[in-house]
Order: sequence, then structure tokens, then C-alpha cells
Amino acid sequence: MGIAAGELKASLDELARREPAFAAALGQAGNPEPRSAERGFLTLLRTIVGQQVSVKAAAALWSKLLAIVGEPSPAGILAATDEQLRSAGLSRQKASYARSLAEEVLSGRLDLENLAEADEAAIAQLVAVKGIGRWSAEIYLLFAEGRPDIWPAGDLAVQIQIGRILALPEKPGEGRLRDLAEAWRPHRGAAAIFAWHHYNTPVL
Repeated sequence: MGIAAGELKASLDELARREPAFAAALGQAGNPEPRSAERGFLTLLRTIVGQQVSVKAAAALWSKLLAIVGEPSPAGILAATDEQLRSAGLSRQKASYARSLAEEVLSGRLDLENLAEADEAAIAQLVAVKGIGRWSAEIYLLFAEGRPDIWPAGDLAVQIQIGRILALPEKPGEGRLRDLAEAWRPHRGAAAIFAWHHYNTPVL
């Protein structure tokens, strides 16, 4: 779903009003295109598959997985053999994470159509699944649910680019970045999308 184009532009306009450095950066880089992903199991599974590998490698792994098991469903992932998942390029750990996600969704313990309305509560529901960390949960909520104030402060590209936009003497760490962005509520999702646009690094 993602943040709608109009909402994204309005949020960036407000950020530019509050923070002159954003206004200058927007003038240089222009407005980013909206980014979105489908809500549900497939997007979270794709996030797990793509962990700790390049965008290109993640795409290749996903293509292999589709070729071997078809469009993955929770039941399909649980029915796939270890050999099939390994031949798709999934490590033992990633295969375990994929099965864990499938079990949580199939059992109904994780209802991706009805996550908590409060962002932190929704993040807590997602990170309770083995293999889903805070970054993955935040990326999912930002791109698949279009939650406007999600702030993936642990993302390296966001850290680098916000540091550059604000002309900080060094790259801010996650804690520092969360503190800096308090003044940008409730538009932090737009700030993250603009940071990736500025950095020119696709995420999902």
C-alpha cells in the first residue's frame, strides 16, 4: 500500500518547513516516488529472504524460490522439504525463519490483516516472529501498510543520508537518529523515504 503520493508530498512540505536542511535537499533531489508493497505473508517472507544480501542477490533468491515452490503460501512453505528450500538458496537459518512465519500466519497467531493500530504495538507483534527484527517490521509497516510515522532509524542508508542532509560531523547512530527525528513526528516515514531517494538505494 505505502504512503499515498499526496500524503507523501504534504509530509515532505511540512518537513521542509520545519527543517531548512530538508528544504535544501528537496530542492536538489526533488520529491521521491511513493514506495509500496502488498500487505501480507508474501512481503514479509520476501523481507526474510532478502536479509543480509544485496538487492540483486535477494531478487535471484526470490526467483529461485518461486521456480521451486510456486508462489509461496504459508501451507506451501511448511510443505516444502528442507532440500527444496536449500536448492532455492535459503540457508538453514532463513528456511527456519520462513517456516516460523508460515506457522504463525497459518495458526492465526499473526493476523496481518489486523495488526495493532499503535505502531509500537504492531512492531512488537511482528518481532515476536522468529527471524523478524525491528528493521524488517518497520519496513513492512511503512511500505505494506503505509504508516506515516514509522522511522527505521537502524537503517544504514537512512543514517548516512540524514547525516549528510543535516551536515552532521559524523554518521548518527540509531539512538541519535531517533532523538533527532522526534521533531519530525508524525512525518518520519516521509523522511525515511526521502533519505532512500537521496541515497538512491532501493529497499523493497
